[in-house]
Amino acid sequence: MKFVADMHMHTIASTHAYSTMEEMLSAAARKGFFAAAITDHGVAMPGAPGTWYFQNMKVLPRVYKGVLVLRGQESNVLDYEGNLDLLPEDAPVMEWIVASMHGPTMMPGRKHSREDITNAWLQVAKNPLVKVIGHCGSEEFSFDYEKVIPEFGRMGKLVELNEGTFRVRKGSLQNCASILKLCKKYGVRILVNSDAHVSTHVGEFSQGEELLKELNFPEELVVNSSKERMMEYLREYTHVLEDPAYREAETGGLI
Repeated sequence: MKFVADMHMHTIASTHAYSTMEEMLSAAARKGFFAAAITDHGVAMPGAPGTWYFQNMKVLPRVYKGVLVLRGQESNVLDYEGNLDLLPEDAPVMEWIVASMHGPTMMPGRKHSREDITNAWLQVAKNPLVKVIGHCGSEEFSFDYEKVIPEFGRMGKLVELNEGTFRVRKGSLQNCASILKLCKKYGVRILVNSDAHVSTHVGEFSQGEELLKELNFPEELVVNSSKERMMEYLREYTHVLEDPAYREAETGGLI
């Protein structure tokens, strides 16, 4: 399967990551990617970017070395009502929100019931700012997949197959397979992402791709498996392709 975008990656602004924005986007350009999203951690995460970081992402180029650049955030789900740590003053600049649950930010110290996490994801699904449901196979945050996955699809959310899970959340892999099977059953679109914290991991999807092959997952449901599908989603759920800077780059053959 060919991939054309990596829509979840972190720069040194997330202080547990190790490459600059230019290094990450240059890696995407070397892969020949059409698009990439910079999605540093929301403010509740320890070591998150400082004040003004997300608001100032408007200075990022729309196209860098032929790669369409989306200004985003990996926002933390904070509670069972699905509230995120995306600040109101940052939201207008954000074009690509990955909503994820992490131990340090999702009501730390509490044991979560499946019912509580199910409710949290159902509320997140209603949030129009959220485009991607990040690495939701975590056993710590197990939920009613049969109930929630169709709702993600109905609300236009992309369910992420996160390559980083194969490195740091190996206990979640069976859950990831179960989620993918339901995406296949209900026709829910997915996105394969690296969740790269260093430039050498950008666009590295080998283990995720192998899992898709094992499950005979339909390529037409993998949004970043073709430029046409990626553009279709961006047109439907964002205004990025209406940006004059993108149109100028497209007209000039730069993208």
